[in-house]
Amino acid sequence: MTAPRYTLGISSHFHDSAAALVQGTRILAAAQEERFTRQKADWHFPMNAISYCLSQLPEGAAIDRVAYYEDPGLKLRRILQNAQTRLPTGARLWPRMVETLRSLADELPLQLSKIAGDPDRVVFVPHHRSHAASAFYPAPFAEAAVLVLDGVGEYSTTSLWSGTAAGLRAEAEISFPHSLGLFYSAFTQYCGFKVNSGEYKLMGLAPFGEPEFRERILDEMIALQPDGGFALNMDYFDFDRGLSTTSPLFEMLFGQPQRKESGTLTQFHMNLAASAQAVLEDAVLALARTALDRAQSRNLCLAGGVALNCVANSRLIRDLPGLGNLWIQPASGDAGGALGAALEVARDGAATDRPSTTKDTMSGGFLGPQFTDADICAALDAAGLVYEEVSDPACYADTVAAALAEGQVVGHFHGRMEFGPRALGNRSILADPRGKDTLSRVNKSIKFREDWRPFAPMVLADQAPAYFEEPTDSPYMLLVAQLRPEFCGTTTVSDARGRGLHGPMQLQNAVVSDFAAVTHVDFSARLQTVTPGTGTRAGTILAAFHAMTGCPMLLNTSFNVRGEPIICSPKDAIDCFLNTHIDLLAIGGMIVRKSSQPDWVHEKIGRMRFAAD
Repeated sequence: MTAPRYTLGISSHFHDSAAALVQGTRILAAAQEERFTRQKADWHFPMNAISYCLSQLPEGAAIDRVAYYEDPGLKLRRILQNAQTRLPTGARLWPRMVETLRSLADELPLQLSKIAGDPDRVVFVPHHRSHAASAFYPAPFAEAAVLVLDGVGEYSTTSLWSGTAAGLRAEAEISFPHSLGLFYSAFTQYCGFKVNSGEYKLMGLAPFGEPEFRERILDEMIALQPDGGFALNMDYFDFDRGLSTTSPLFEMLFGQPQRKESGTLTQFHMNLAASAQAVLEDAVLALARTALDRAQSRNLCLAGGVALNCVANSRLIRDLPGLGNLWIQPASGDAGGALGAALEVARDGAATDRPSTTKDTMSGGFLGPQFTDADICAALDAAGLVYEEVSDPACYADTVAAALAEGQVVGHFHGRMEFGPRALGNRSILADPRGKDTLSRVNKSIKFREDWRPFAPMVLADQAPAYFEEPTDSPYMLLVAQLRPEFCGTTTVSDARGRGLHGPMQLQNAVVSDFAAVTHVDFSARLQTVTPGTGTRAGTILAAFHAMTGCPMLLNTSFNVRGEPIICSPKDAIDCFLNTHIDLLAIGGMIVRKSSQPDWVHEKIGRMRFAAD
């Protein structure tokens, strides 16, 4: 009998480094480096994530090959060619480029060889093929069209693929500098948010505005073809020759300077966000239509950073003729590239049997570290906290649900950590979504972030269609759905004195619905659907909450504060609990109540400071 072969996948050196371990098509472990180092979007070689993945090898087993998520030689060639063809302005890239060249050419090969034990065991998988593999191989389809959309890999920014039992076949691509990801990042920067982390804020800002600049963008900045092909007018962008995504002409086109991070968000910024979002959706819809045509399929898989735009994803379901099924890699960004590279190499070019199934192979996204109750108790004791152990699972769920029903905010820590940017229940902050002040309370005193940003609902899967319009099958929180009209009120557009409301904070707080903490200004919600007894204990807590209150949903947001990665360890959970106004920490089999703690705990709240996200 042939011994099992294990493949380690790695992504690093640009942003969101990660590692993943697979045995053939079976995914054993995956984690992002940021969760261990506590540095958001950490790009360094992921030694901590690698160590975790290697710890999941069976006793006596060893890594057969190491797969890296792109070709560093091609990456270096593109960087050099780009700098040379854009002299003298491209000279601004040289200081950063020299460091990148040294890192990719010298450090990376040594690091990979050391992990593999032999340079011949290292395999480089092109960036977009890694993304495509991460989307197709775990998907519940025997065949599919695959669409990859991101900033840039080696050269590719957009790629279309056909996936079958024989593997992935490239159908078409668009190359740098023409990039939907970088197009969207330019608007992210111009509106005062951070590139590579603030794009979801731009998406969240869009519903507050009207797409009044859509035609101007299409006329001046991007030429969009009916089949989804596009080209950027690089006069308005600077990412190919400088350190900014936008050029001075960008500001001239819209008549205002770039917003500072601390600047006021005005209707102008809301309308600009709505316009950029509308253009992005048009492009994604056209590309997806072409991808289905090329692959002659009704199934579509998505990956790449743009695939995290859940508003665009939902438009595909609503407006794409011929689409039968959509599956999106929950770790669609560069972290997922580590998984895709491992899966591609593990195939070893052989055709694989891919029977049609309704379940993907991502284990609900719960692929990270888990901790024993002994680990948890040791951390609680070291922190000097008072806690109680509740050994019966049903009693535990009822205890937490009762606290939620009383209006308490709960930090929930249990099982394996999520892989990807979404907290799906195991590293989540939970609250009753019906409270009038819940949105403001969680934003201000727990997450320490902007007041206008909405939260997501965790919804019982069998109840979701009664409360939301399609799409309602959303286990990975990658789709948005509209709250049904009977649960919506009338959004107040003026205050008691008749003065108009201005700015997203006032507008969001004026939303009237039965679930105001988890519905956006347009009554949309980025839902996560769960089934109790599968995936996460949070689903069982939700079922108990539903039984007590009649409400089949909870507010679910990531267990962290702004500027910080999602928590990983018991210590991380305790630190966040101590620094915020979380009322109850449900950690492993333990219950930690803020009200039961000594005075020094209450004095510690809010002392730590975190960087803006």
